[in-house]
Amino acid sequence: MGVIQTVGPNEALVRSGGGEQPKVVVGGRTIVLPVFHRSQRLPLSVMTLHVKTENVYTGEGVAVSVDGVAQVKVARSEEAIRTAAQQFLGKTEVEVMDVPLQTLEGHQRAILGTMTMEDIYQDREKFASQVRTVASPDLAGMGLEIVSFTIRDIKDPGGYLDALGVRRTAEVRRDATIGQAEAERDAGIRSAEAKREQEAATFEAETRIAESERGYNVQKAAYDQEVNARRAEAELADELQRAKTQQDIRREEVEIDVVERAKQIELQEQEIQRRERELEATVRKPAEAERYRIETLAEGERNAVVAQATADAEATRRQGEAQAEVIRLTGQAEAEAIEAKGAAEAAAMQLKAEAWKQYGEAAVIQQVLETLPAVAEAVAQPLARTDRIVMFGGGDGGGTGASKLTRDITRTVAQVPEVIESLTGIDIVGSIKNIPGLESTARSGEPADEQPPQRDATDESERPQA
Repeated sequence: MGVIQTVGPNEALVRSGGGEQPKVVVGGRTIVLPVFHRSQRLPLSVMTLHVKTENVYTGEGVAVSVDGVAQVKVARSEEAIRTAAQQFLGKTEVEVMDVPLQTLEGHQRAILGTMTMEDIYQDREKFASQVRTVASPDLAGMGLEIVSFTIRDIKDPGGYLDALGVRRTAEVRRDATIGQAEAERDAGIRSAEAKREQEAATFEAETRIAESERGYNVQKAAYDQEVNARRAEAELADELQRAKTQQDIRREEVEIDVVERAKQIELQEQEIQRRERELEATVRKPAEAERYRIETLAEGERNAVVAQATADAEATRRQGEAQAEVIRLTGQAEAEAIEAKGAAEAAAMQLKAEAWKQYGEAAVIQQVLETLPAVAEAVAQPLARTDRIVMFGGGDGGGTGASKLTRDITRTVAQVPEVIESLTGIDIVGSIKNIPGLESTARSGEPADEQPPQRDATDESERPQA
């Protein structure tokens, strides 16, 4: 019957026998058959080794004794444990510790023979590192590893280190004496320099105070000048702002006046349209109706005469004289019809003339105003067919480009009232000014000499048409 054996994490259990490879268990358990298996324990804890080498000669031939401390343990890999088991199973702890100790002492002696006394004493870490580096491969062949290696003490039986200390002490004392003398000399020099720097600093401070006072006065004067300039600029800006505000108010008043005038013109146009519709209803329509009635009566009489003449001609023809009589009667009927139609047109023209006379000069103005857009369109029509216009300024201050072209078209349209006045004797502009509504507006508003120039109003009214 098998026995279960357990091991802790600080030792390894090696089970051998049974015709199989040895089994290594670390920090676990395994079954051991007493007849077939054999179990052995291998410590994995750290072993502390005191590596002492006495009276070892260095590279300079100086005898020295070195005391080092090494921490050695079995490596954690299974291969290393198997190797250590082959080397140390069955041995006591003292026998196990003696093997790596002898190895480290031998390497320490070999390295001491290659170094100087100063190197060993001054750089112990370098010496320990070399021992650890050289001894690690040998210990790895035994399944061991060096955890740490340090030099604890170095002794010199021949007094070499003491001699180095005496020399160094003398050098230090010499350097101290020289340093003290140099320090006293430097102190005197520094004292004189400090006194001189103190006086220079005092003069410099007084100079800076005077310069500061002067700079303060100059800067204060500059600030006062800038403040006065800013104050003057603020006052001028305030006055300029007030002037701009007055201009804006005046501009708004002018715009309000323009809107009021536009509304009055719109009312006058509506009044003209109303009167035109009234004329259409009271005069023109009745005249056309009367003319149509007279023409209808004349046409009826003509038809009656023609019918009567035709009947008489038929009767006369039966009697042998029909043809001549029909011609005569037909001519007479046509003459009477033409006479009646002429009388009707004359009566219609008379009624229309009386209507125009009753409507007054406003009707003529209305007709002329209705034709003005057609005139403006006819003036601008050639411009619409032009692909490109090249204009050269004359230098007379009249402007160039589109503004001059627009101004020329506007002037052409503005000359139409003068042409109409020369042809008909009717002053359109004067008649518009004498319209009752516009005249009352002019009396209630500003004086004539304060109104905006007529050219600007003409430009504003004609610009959209152009």
